Amino acid sequence: MTDPLVARLRSALGDDAVVDDPDVLDSHRNDHAKFCTAGTPRALARPSSTAEVVEVVRAAGELGVPIVTQGARTGLSGAANAIDGCLLLSTARMTQILEISVEDQVAVVQPGVVNAQLSRAVLEQDLFYPPDPSSWEMSTVGGNIATNAGGLCCVKYGVTSDFVRGLEVVLASGEVVRTGRRSAKGVAGYDLTRLIVGSEGTLGVVTEATLALRPAPEAALTAAATFRSIEDGIAAAAAVMASGLRPSLLEFLDQPTLRAIQDHRDMGLPEDVGSMLLAQSDRGARAAEDVARIAEICTAHGAIEVAEASDAEESRMLLEARRLVNSALEPLGTTLIDDVAVPRSQLITLLRGIAEIGAKYDVLICCPGHVGDGNMHPTVVFDPADAAAEARALEAFGAVMQLGLRLGGTITGEHGIGTLKARWLETELGPVGLELHRRIKAAFDPGNLFNPGKVLL
Repeated sequence: MTDPLVARLRSALGDDAVVDDPDVLDSHRNDHAKFCTAGTPRALARPSSTAEVVEVVRAAGELGVPIVTQGARTGLSGAANAIDGCLLLSTARMTQILEISVEDQVAVVQPGVVNAQLSRAVLEQDLFYPPDPSSWEMSTVGGNIATNAGGLCCVKYGVTSDFVRGLEVVLASGEVVRTGRRSAKGVAGYDLTRLIVGSEGTLGVVTEATLALRPAPEAALTAAATFRSIEDGIAAAAAVMASGLRPSLLEFLDQPTLRAIQDHRDMGLPEDVGSMLLAQSDRGARAAEDVARIAEICTAHGAIEVAEASDAEESRMLLEARRLVNSALEPLGTTLIDDVAVPRSQLITLLRGIAEIGAKYDVLICCPGHVGDGNMHPTVVFDPADAAAEARALEAFGAVMQLGLRLGGTITGEHGIGTLKARWLETELGPVGLELHRRIKAAFDPGNLFNPGKVLL
């Protein structure tokens, strides 16, 4: 017998927009997060317009079928994972860039637009969309909005929410609401736009976004400095940020990460290197001056060696170590990637604590990160065939989050909660804060239609 949900959706969207083939459904069950369970979905719908999303939401709501909205499924928290019997709502066909306005410096896009495609399109108009998660060649604007994604340039430009002016959202009732505005300023009413950004698909389905743009940055130059200790590297980073400079990128690599990179590809890194700092300025004619000042600061804080790029190609080469992190760690075992963020003043304490946690649980923890804004990526590496090692890795993962909270930080700076970190959320929010979150969820989605079991347990 034909599934009544599938039949209704095919009638509304067309046969090719609704999939119930088990093999296809299985390939869409999960995102990139490790250790997050994924259920068996009932069907997959691929609407191409707001009107079709409304049809999908109303049909699922009337039949009591939960909805899990998916973009490119590049997330690292399990937020896009299927639950048993759910309807997957893919935004893969909602790929239109509806408008790029040079005068207003905004872009209006559907949620399935890939971040890199948008960035290249606005650059043709000498404009710039700054949010740049490492998955920018694959991840979608809708997915970035769902997790409030960050990236390498957050230290200067901020995260996704800093560039979302307004949203069009389909609610659980099937109603369509527009939040925010197109104008640069506006303070009327509660800020529903920022509430929806980062809500991980639990409050509604975003079908359109109005995004703020910036003038395209000038040519960028890079500096790379190596240090004998993590303390020297972190102190240099703090001094750069305190100097009045605002680098467009400020990245940190600790010794375990550097050793993995050197083993993966010969970068000429000596064995006694304790940390590396990578900094970039995108101020065009003044970039060389900025890079020189950064080099001076690093030297004053004990840098072993400082390399300053003189052109774009040299800058690309200096950043190669940062780009190699994930591929360098993969051969070492399964990786469990954290994204705690702490005040910059607590970074040395965080890194020392992470080393102690690694020793306590007998696991390798590498710690690259966005040191300029205190958002680090402690990555627990272990042998997946060793059950005891896996158990220790999960304990270490939780201990890192607890450490981040003790230092006045957060359990997630850019990846989101999903299911991976849901059991730690109350520790950060407190019982009153968590209850307030539940009331907000109930106000938007009283039937718990959207992404049940994610974020809030």
